[in-house]
Amino acid sequence: MASIWTVAYVVSCFKLFLIPTYRSTDFEVHRNWLAITHSLPFDQWYYERTSEWTLDYPPLFAWMEFLLGKIARYFDKEMLVISNLNYASDATILFQRLSVIVTDFVFIYAIKQFCDQFVIQYKKDADRSSLVAHPPVVLAILIMANCGLFMVDHILSFSRTIQLCYNGFLFGILVLSILRMYQGRHLESAFWFAVLLNLKHIYLYIAPAYFVYLLRCYCFQSYQDGRIAWRSFSITRLVATGIVVITVFLTSLGPFIYLNQLPQVLSRLFPFKRGLCHAYWAPNLWALYNMADKGAAIVGSRLGLVSRTDLTQAVMTGGLVQEYKHVILPAISPVITVIATGISIMPALLNLWLNPRGPQSFLRAIVLCAFGSFMFGWHVHEKAILLIIIPLSLLVMERKRDAQAFLVLSVVGHYSLFPLLFMPTEIPIKVLLLISCSVFAFISLGKIYNFGFGILTWPLLTRWETLYLMIIPALEAYNTIGHPLLGLSQQLPFLPLMLTSVYCALGVSYCWIKFYVNAFSMKHHKHAKQS
Repeated sequence: MASIWTVAYVVSCFKLFLIPTYRSTDFEVHRNWLAITHSLPFDQWYYERTSEWTLDYPPLFAWMEFLLGKIARYFDKEMLVISNLNYASDATILFQRLSVIVTDFVFIYAIKQFCDQFVIQYKKDADRSSLVAHPPVVLAILIMANCGLFMVDHILSFSRTIQLCYNGFLFGILVLSILRMYQGRHLESAFWFAVLLNLKHIYLYIAPAYFVYLLRCYCFQSYQDGRIAWRSFSITRLVATGIVVITVFLTSLGPFIYLNQLPQVLSRLFPFKRGLCHAYWAPNLWALYNMADKGAAIVGSRLGLVSRTDLTQAVMTGGLVQEYKHVILPAISPVITVIATGISIMPALLNLWLNPRGPQSFLRAIVLCAFGSFMFGWHVHEKAILLIIIPLSLLVMERKRDAQAFLVLSVVGHYSLFPLLFMPTEIPIKVLLLISCSVFAFISLGKIYNFGFGILTWPLLTRWETLYLMIIPALEAYNTIGHPLLGLSQQLPFLPLMLTSVYCALGVSYCWIKFYVNAFSMKHHKHAKQS
């Protein structure tokens, strides 16, 4: 599999090529976390607030920052001074870029291992004789060269203040955990996922899939017809899993529990005082909900049913806002989002419990849990779309339907990240990244499944799906060129963001429904072995 290492080498070189870019920007969040963990004892980490960018990630990530600080001091000690707000020397920029590139090798290693596992299964599966090209290499390129990760880890994180730039490293641990589940090494899978949760708590969204699958397929066994063998329950396996998970959590949180600081840590990790939507609406159900409320408010105003004062609360085109007060539709509370998220993932979890068909069904449950949290979660960040795209990309060689869903979601999901890169110098980079990754995905998967370009149809897609994606270039042309030329940048600065979010929300919603239908229509095949 030397070719996969070639892919890794080329991708890493491209990351190194980006090091000299955007040298005038700051890295306050990451720099501040390095300074806090390096300069203060750990019992003060979650209380320090010199900077507005306080430490709000789990302790295991804080300890990683602590270790990085030991190396950072050899680049520039001044970056480790807490009071040096907005400090961004050349040495600081170099260190932060290199630290991301180096930790990305965890991601590369995990993808390499997953592709090796796929080669073994690919050679054993006679049903795949129709596949052409080199699926493992295609899979490696699709994931390693994911343009979304490039945007958030190697461009966005270094072009302005952003909270985290180690997404590749974290996704590497996730893929490694999924791989161990594929290999039947359940305890190792549980260990790596527990580590992941203590590095970044957003992965709690997919924890239900782990719980259900480990309980159903590790602690219980099944009859040949798939029914659960209730008497096969293994208390030993349940206890072993619990010990592994609890040990990781105690290692991470134990010191803060001992100091009675757990409430303070949790208050930093779960700040529910933020609004329903992020400053830039993530393309989910609440973006459509907000748009519907705004439209209803405008209609109500013209009919004399809504006062001008109430209407101004619904105006989202005046700038970036953190909270939005609904005028017509009922207000949404955090409890409602939790309930909605739970309802959205429950069918997937029930299906995983009742009809587990090997680790592929587990991976589909992960994707559906990520979908549910993204569609209905509270204050969802637009970058969370990668929590769906990366796991889904692992399924593109499984079935044509999975590849279809991936192609649509990868284009619309990655395009939804464009507003995060709003500097003029970033426009050509993000456009070229999306075009190159999308063209490769369509051509390679089209060859694998024997589909080509047609009249108003792209490989594997229906005509309506193709037409939907074809509108995106026009939308981006308006946002980048048309909106400023019309002189609307001052009057309606938020309009391009709103149009992008709402249009992408339609596509993401479609992919969610499509993938849900695909997951429930999955039939047992030779590749899906019972764990």
